[in-house]
Amino acid sequence: MAKSKLVKANKKIENAVVGGFEKIKNKVVGGYTSIEDKFVDQYLTKDGETVDEAKKRLNGESLDLLTGKTVRNKMEDGLRQCFDEEYGSDQDNV
Repeated sequence: MAKSKLVKANKKIENAVVGGFEKIKNKVVGGYTSIEDKFVDQYLTKDGETVDEAKKRLNGESLDLLTGKTVRNKMEDGLRQCFDEEYGSDQDNV
């Protein structure tokens, strides 16, 4: 019986802690998203472009600082490599 009360008490504490964490996380993420949207709207959108459109455009244009390639370039390189591994590269036929 004592064990049962401890388990119930621990579960109650767990629910309170997790619930509090979720509330804090949602506030922090919501605040950050709000600030991010205002920044993108103010400084990064082009004429007539929405914030969501600008974010999508910027995600495609972001540079990898180590390679100097955009995300799109890296994806194309990865697809090309997979294709070459599957079907052989054009240079194999030369």
